[in-house]
Amino acid sequence: MTQHFWIAGTDTDVGKTLVTTYFMRYFQAKGENVIPYKPVQTGIIVENSKKYYGDTEFYQSFSEEVLVEEHLNSYSFKEPASPHYAAMLEGIVIEEEVILQHIKQLKSLYDWVICEGAGGLYVPLNEQRNYHFLHLIKQSQLPVVLVARTKLGTINHTLLSIEVLKMNDIPIAGVVFNAFEGTELESNNIRTIGQITDLPSLVFPKLKNLSDFKNIRLEDTEFFERLLHI
Repeated sequence: MTQHFWIAGTDTDVGKTLVTTYFMRYFQAKGENVIPYKPVQTGIIVENSKKYYGDTEFYQSFSEEVLVEEHLNSYSFKEPASPHYAAMLEGIVIEEEVILQHIKQLKSLYDWVICEGAGGLYVPLNEQRNYHFLHLIKQSQLPVVLVARTKLGTINHTLLSIEVLKMNDIPIAGVVFNAFEGTELESNNIRTIGQITDLPSLVFPKLKNLSDFKNIRLEDTEFFERLLHI
């Protein structure tokens, strides 16, 4: 039974953090001990006298319990850029073993560890070693929930991402389509990807306000059964 997995995306800004937080709340509601984990986060936000990172702040804002800060990520960089570049600007090299050891530690402490990627699968982490998130996911030996857009272009991006995951023997639990607005084009995109891949999917509506996040209710038995038993 799988109890730890990745939330990966077909691109940047597809909604990985929202989906990660949704799964966190889903398992918290079932009484599970769960932690969202963002190995590398970039782009510090400064508001008045407060400094924070958007992704881990989002986890904390919607969690049903206080999350242990040091368990939420391994590397944080100020520049809102690709991890390898943001790290380079601060004279730091992102080390694979640091992240893998952190995941191992979290797996011993929590029922569920939900690891969130950055950008797409081939986003580089280390400029010196051609080291990207896909490589890290494979080394972690954890399955993937893939987050995709619903708009024009998502068929190509999603199928390419699924293909590369399969080529690397990484199990795929399913696809989450985010920001659905109910158009026929979007519905056809989702249906076409499902027919080609035969993977279960969840569809997240487009939110008018982030406060609406708590109102999302998705109970797809097939999707969650596959996640539990992949």
